[in-house]
Amino acid sequence: MPIYNAPVRDMQFILHEVLNVSASGLPGHDELDRDFTEAVLDAAGKLASDVLTPLNRVGDEQGCVLENGVVRTPKGFKEAFDQMKEGGWTALDCDPEYGGQGMPYVLGLATGELFVSANMAFNMYQGLTHGAYSAIHTHGSDEQKQKYLPKMVSCEWTGTMNLTEPHAGTDLGMLRTKAEPQDDGSYLISGQKIFISAGDHDMADNVIHLVLAKAPGGGEGTKGISLFIVPKFLVNEDGSLGERNGVSVGNLEEKMGIHGNSTCVMNYDEAKGWLLGDLHKGMRAMFTMMNEARIGVGLQGYAVAEAAYQNAVEYAKDRLQGRAVTGTENPKGPADPLIVHPDIRRSLMDQKSFLEGARMLSFWAAHQIDKAKNGDDEAEGAVSLLTPVIKGFLTDKGFDTTVLAQQVYGGHGYIEEHGMSQFVRDARITMIYEGANGIQALDLVGRKLAQDGGKHVMAFFEEVKGFIKQNEGNEALKADFLEPLKAASKDLQAAAMFFMQNGMKNPNHALAGSYDFMHLFGHTALGFMWARMAVAAQNALNDGSGDTGFYEEKLATGRYYMKRQLPMTATHKARIESGADPVMALDAEQF
Repeated sequence: MPIYNAPVRDMQFILHEVLNVSASGLPGHDELDRDFTEAVLDAAGKLASDVLTPLNRVGDEQGCVLENGVVRTPKGFKEAFDQMKEGGWTALDCDPEYGGQGMPYVLGLATGELFVSANMAFNMYQGLTHGAYSAIHTHGSDEQKQKYLPKMVSCEWTGTMNLTEPHAGTDLGMLRTKAEPQDDGSYLISGQKIFISAGDHDMADNVIHLVLAKAPGGGEGTKGISLFIVPKFLVNEDGSLGERNGVSVGNLEEKMGIHGNSTCVMNYDEAKGWLLGDLHKGMRAMFTMMNEARIGVGLQGYAVAEAAYQNAVEYAKDRLQGRAVTGTENPKGPADPLIVHPDIRRSLMDQKSFLEGARMLSFWAAHQIDKAKNGDDEAEGAVSLLTPVIKGFLTDKGFDTTVLAQQVYGGHGYIEEHGMSQFVRDARITMIYEGANGIQALDLVGRKLAQDGGKHVMAFFEEVKGFIKQNEGNEALKADFLEPLKAASKDLQAAAMFFMQNGMKNPNHALAGSYDFMHLFGHTALGFMWARMAVAAQNALNDGSGDTGFYEEKLATGRYYMKRQLPMTATHKARIESGADPVMALDAEQF
C-alpha cells in the first residue's frame, strides 16, 4: 500500500524563512509562530497519514453508489469525515462569527495540501464546502449567512457549485436552467447540471447547492445569469431541517479517477432557491468560489504528485536492478538499487524540484490572498494575474510529475497493487475541471495581461527586477539563480511584447501562443520562487543556523531547476514568436 509522510520541514521553511508570515503585520499572523504552525501541521499530517491515506485505495476500489436516491460513500469515509469535523479542520480559516477558528488562509491551504496528498477524492467534500462558504460569506445577506454558514463551517452541511450543463461547459452563456420568481421572494429552479462534485452523499445532514440559472429579464449570454442557494432539504426558521427540496441525483458519473468523490448529475424540478448576490450578476458571485477553487486545484496538481513522488523515492531505494556504471554500490546484493542510475536521479530531481517550487508558489499565493483580504490591492492584482498560471501550469506539470513517479516503477507502476495508477488517474482531472487548462491560458493572455491597463503584469516584472537588484551582490547565488531568473524574465517580457505588437492585428497570434505563454509564465514564477528560497537557504548557512543538510539540499535542488527546467522559457518564447500561421495552416477538412 502507498505511504505518505507530511513534508512539515519544507512547509516550515517556506512559512517562516521565506515568507516570514508571523512578522508580516497582518491580523492573526502574529499567532503563526514556528511552534504553533508545527503543532498544527504535525497534527494534520498524522490525520492524513494514519486515517486518510489508508482510505485512498478503498475509495478508488469501492467508489460511490447511488441507492434509492441517496449516494453512499466508500467504507470508512463517514467515520473519517466525522474526525475531520470533530478536529475542527473544516473550520480552520473560517470566520469566528460563524464558528470558524479565524486562522489565516495560508495555514488552511498548507493543511489542505496534506489532506489532498493523502486522499484527494475525500478532501473534495470539505474543499467544495469551503468554496461555497466563501461565496455566501462574501455575497450573502446577513440572514443567509446566519442560516447557512455555521453548519457549513462545521461541515454538518456541505456545499457544491453547479455550473455545467450537458450542452454548456465553458460557454455558460448557453445554459438553460431557469429560475422563476415567486411571491415570497424565492425562485423555482428547473434544469439539469452535470459533473457536480460531492453533489450528494451520506456524510452530512444537508447539501447546500449554489446553482447558476437564468431569471426573467436577464438578457442573453452570461450577463443574464444569476446565482441561487438551493438546499437539498429546506431549512426552517429555527434552523431545523424541513421537507426535501425538488433536487435529486439523476446519475453518478463513472470516471477515470477520484472514485471516492460523488460526481453527480443533478436534476432540479421546481426546486426552491434563493438569490445569492445581485440579480443577473451571478457570475460575479460564482467567481468568488471559482477563483478559490482554481487555487485549490493548482494545489491538487502538485499535492497528488507529492504523494506519488514519495513512493517513487522509496521504490527507487529498495528495488535492485543493474549495477552502477561507476562501480558496484551494493556488493552484498545481486544488483544495485535503482537510485544509483543517473536517469532515475534525473527523474526524481525533475519531480523534487518541481514539487518544492510549486509548494512555494502556492503558499506565496495564499499569503497574497491574506494580504488582499486586508485591503492590499496590489496583492489582489497579483493573485488575479497568477491564478490561471497556478491552476494551469501546476496541474499540467503535476500530472507530468505523477507519470514520472509511476515510470520509476517500470511495469510495476502499471499494476494496481502498487497504487501508482490511482495517483495518475486522480491527477488527470485537475487539468480539466474548474476551467480546462486551455481556457486558463486564454484567460491569462486574453484578460489578465491587459487587466487594469497591464499594471499587474508590469508589477510582477518590477518585483522580479527589484529582487535581482537587491541580491546582485550575492556572488554565491548570482550565476546559479539570479542570472537564469533574469534571462527567464526577459523571455516572458519579450513574449508579452510579441502579443502587444501582433495580437491587435491578428488575435490568433496571441491565442495560438497562449498555452506556451502560460507555461513560460509558470516556469518564470517557479524560477522566482526558487531564487527566493535560495536566498533564504544561503542566509541560513551563512548564519550558521544549523540543519546544514537541509539548506544544502535545498540549494542543490534549486540549482537543478534553474539549470534543467527554467531554460524551457526560451523554447516557449520561440513557439510564441512563430505566430499563428503554423497553427492555423490547415483547413478544418484537412484534419
